[in-house]
Amino acid sequence: MNLAILIPLFPLIGFLLNGFFGKKMSKTLSGTIGASAVFASFIVSIIVFAQLQTTPGNSMTVNVFDWISADTLNIPIAFLIDSLSVVFLLIITGIGFLIHVYSIGYMKHDEGFSRFFAYLNLFIFFMLLLVMGNNYLVMFMGWEGVGLCSYLLIGFWFKERENNNAARKAFVMNRIGDLGFLLGIFLIFVTYGSTTFGEIFPMVDGASESTITIIALLLFVGAMGKSAQIPLFTWLPDAMAGPTPVSALIHAATMVTAGVYMVVRSNVFYSLSQTASTTIAIVGVITMLVGALIALFQNDIKKILAYSTVSQLGLMFVALGVHAYSSAVFHVTTHAFFKALLFLAAGSVIHAMSGEQDIRKMGGLKGKIKITFLTMLIGTIAISGFPPFSGFFSKDEILAHLFQSNYTLWLLALFASMLTTFYMFRLLYLTFFGSFRGTAAQEKHLHESPKSMTIPLLVLAILSIFGGILGLPTSWHLPNWMHHNLEAIVIFDEPIILSHATEWLLMTIAIGGAVVALVFSYMIYRKRGILPVEKESMLKNWQKPIFYKFYIDEVYETVIRKPLDGLAKVFYKVIDLQIINAIVDGAGKGIDRLGVSARLLQNGNVGTYFVFMVAAIIGILLFTFLN
Repeated sequence: MNLAILIPLFPLIGFLLNGFFGKKMSKTLSGTIGASAVFASFIVSIIVFAQLQTTPGNSMTVNVFDWISADTLNIPIAFLIDSLSVVFLLIITGIGFLIHVYSIGYMKHDEGFSRFFAYLNLFIFFMLLLVMGNNYLVMFMGWEGVGLCSYLLIGFWFKERENNNAARKAFVMNRIGDLGFLLGIFLIFVTYGSTTFGEIFPMVDGASESTITIIALLLFVGAMGKSAQIPLFTWLPDAMAGPTPVSALIHAATMVTAGVYMVVRSNVFYSLSQTASTTIAIVGVITMLVGALIALFQNDIKKILAYSTVSQLGLMFVALGVHAYSSAVFHVTTHAFFKALLFLAAGSVIHAMSGEQDIRKMGGLKGKIKITFLTMLIGTIAISGFPPFSGFFSKDEILAHLFQSNYTLWLLALFASMLTTFYMFRLLYLTFFGSFRGTAAQEKHLHESPKSMTIPLLVLAILSIFGGILGLPTSWHLPNWMHHNLEAIVIFDEPIILSHATEWLLMTIAIGGAVVALVFSYMIYRKRGILPVEKESMLKNWQKPIFYKFYIDEVYETVIRKPLDGLAKVFYKVIDLQIINAIVDGAGKGIDRLGVSARLLQNGNVGTYFVFMVAAIIGILLFTFLN
């Protein structure tokens, strides 16, 4: 048996054990099973990664069993282990394991403890299935599975209506994207007669350019849903209704990276369709800017990070739009490090603040929760793009690609990066500096999180500092491991051909922009001690559209939901009540009346029965004679 089969098997076993027997276990045993299952997958992923380095072509296919077999259609459950999937395997299982360990401490008082770990394990299983599948249908199984698990985890505290609404919103918006993805798969099969990557990709250019473009755009619609791109992004900030470890898992190691993975896996379609690539770049840059601007005025510590994720995902898709595929994967990797760190550190803050999430009611926490402060500081520096932290290398590599490809995209991405630095240090200053603004009871409760929570924070902090080693610039005469690792998968990867002087100039500009944003944030929120307004009425006119998230949810409510609700009421009153009910009730009444009439024939009179019998015999004889 190939070891790769064990990678998704362990979390599946963990799900089954916690799902069926979790209530009978102690919380310690339940949490240990959940975390150990993912850790075992991580260890096997490392072994498979090592094996891959000595495998011809750095690729191997593992057939599990035949799934669909009809006439010429044969779709197996099979895994493709190559240099792209193994990167995601290490991210999913490595970061996922740390989040599981953190969850043991974070959720220890929750009555649904074993159910939570069952859902987490199932989430990991489906994400592994998504990135390991060797064909689009297996990928789609994982794709739908993570959608289901996101619904279960976002609405984990289902007794609150707000949480249920957030879970439903995520589920419905992702179904919209998934329809596009499914149509793309259908068109791929109709065009190429297969859904297996190894069979499709060598003959992609055999189709017309218009067909390739339609396929690429349909697949991208799926990515827009999973990876929260405009217009299908509003579910992601609302997903903060779930427990904080869920937010970390969705944003760092699983669901939102699925769209990026799918586009990189399908890079041959996008490389042959400039229309599709341009569309991705435009959607990505709009998403990047909208996410960054909205984050400026958010006061919920988790929602600031959520809109940050939206913005960072936009940056990744801009990179995909200019065919910088390995750079996008590099940023996925570093983003997994520092975004998991930031969310888990935010969870530690919320834990210390007795559940409070409003940064206006925090302040002065630096000396109370020192490890949390240190790790949050490291995550903030990393996402802001200061050297030598990991975010600097991945973000600046994308900026170099954009400068080479399109000056406008580069300027907009640079501006969004400056906004990121500004709002992240705003979060840091308002949370950890100044005087405490919460209640006396909250201040009395302040304490550092247990080791089960702080140790994962420290590990992620180390990764956030040194993760940039995976993609050091080639201009530094050092090996860019990420690019070298993926060059066989993304053969159309756009190389950076800028001069050394230009690269250093771009890095200087990016660092300078981050410093300027940091200074502005410091002057406003640290030196002058300005706090966000308590009432929305105190906002300036130009601030209101940003504060209200550009009224996008309101537009959806007015333009889509209310008309559909009205149409549904019309259908209910006219078609359902008047037509369908009339048909169903009429059929019942007709049968009833027929029964009443037929009952009269059963009158108990032998003479009447004899007449009917004779008439029937005569009828049969006439029918036989005439035919």
